Amino acid sequence: MQAWHVHENGEPGEVMRLAEAERPTPGDGQVLVRVRAANVNFPDALLCRGQYQIRPPLPFTPGVEICGETEDGRRVIGNPALPYGGFAEYAVADAAALLPAPESLDDAEAAALHIGYQTGWFGLHRRADLQAGETLLVHAAAGGVGSAAVQLGKAAGATVIGVVGGADKAAVARELGCDAVIDRRTEDVVAAVKEATGGRGADVIYDPVGGEAYTQSAKTVAFEGRIVVVGFASGTIPSPALNHALVKNYSILGLHWGLYNTKNPKLVQHCHDQLTGLAARGAIKPLVSERVPLAEAATAVQKVADGRSTGRIAVVMEEAR
Repeated sequence: MQAWHVHENGEPGEVMRLAEAERPTPGDGQVLVRVRAANVNFPDALLCRGQYQIRPPLPFTPGVEICGETEDGRRVIGNPALPYGGFAEYAVADAAALLPAPESLDDAEAAALHIGYQTGWFGLHRRADLQAGETLLVHAAAGGVGSAAVQLGKAAGATVIGVVGGADKAAVARELGCDAVIDRRTEDVVAAVKEATGGRGADVIYDPVGGEAYTQSAKTVAFEGRIVVVGFASGTIPSPALNHALVKNYSILGLHWGLYNTKNPKLVQHCHDQLTGLAARGAIKPLVSERVPLAEAATAVQKVADGRSTGRIAVVMEEAR
C-alpha cells in the first residue's frame, strides 16, 4: 500500500514522505480499515512538528480522522490508532471507537463529522450549556473547528457572530449562516462585538485560537457568560486573569474532547447519534472546501498548518472519489 511517513519532526511539507509500505497489522481489540477519505486537521500539523500532546514513535503516519471500510464491509468513521494514521490506503483503529458513517453524507463529509463536530457539540452543549436565544461568538469561524461550531450554534437556536481573518473567509462565514461576521484584519473585534450585542457581549465564546483571540474574548463576554477554550491555533497559550473572571462573573471552560473516549465513551456515542440526526435533517453539513488525492496530502497539511484553508480539506482515495 501507499502511506505517508514522518521520519523526523518539522514542517509537514518538508518531513512527510510518500512511500510503499506493508499493510499494518491490528493489535488486540483493533481492526484494519481501508481508508476511503481522511480529513486534514490542525493536530496533523502539530504531530509533524512534534508539538501535539500525543507523540507517536517515529516513523509514523499522520491523519487523525477518517471514513473507511472494515473487512466485514461496514462503512465507519473514527480516529485511527497512531502510528498507523489515515494518510494511507489502510489504517488501524480501535474497534470500540469506530462509529457508523452517516448515510446522508459522502465519505469526505462523514469523516469531517467526527473531531470538529464532536468537539463543537461537547463544547457548546456539555460544557457551556448553550441555550436557544443566546449569542454565540466563534473565533476562526471559517475554519474546520469553527465552521462546525457555527452550524451547531445555529441548529441550537443561537445568534452566531463569527470572527475571521480576511474577506474570503468572511464570505465563507456568511454562507455558513453567521448572523454577523467580523474581519479581525480590518475591524476592531471588541468594538464590533459590543456593537452587535448592544453592549452586552456574547453569552458563549468558542475559542480554538488562543492568544489575542482569548484577550478579545475576556473583553466581550457577557455577564454570566462562558468562554470555551478549545485550542491554541495561534501558537500562544494565554494566561487568564482570574481576578477579571471574578469581577466580571464569567466562566472559563476547558475542553479536551479526546478524554471522553476513555472517561465516558457512552457520551461520544450519544453525541454521534445527535450529530447523525442533525445531518439527516440537513441542519448541519461539514464544509469540505477541497478534495485532494493521497499524493497531495503533505501539501494539504501544510496549507492547514499555515492557516490558509477554510472548512476541511479531505484526502480522498482513488477508489472512493
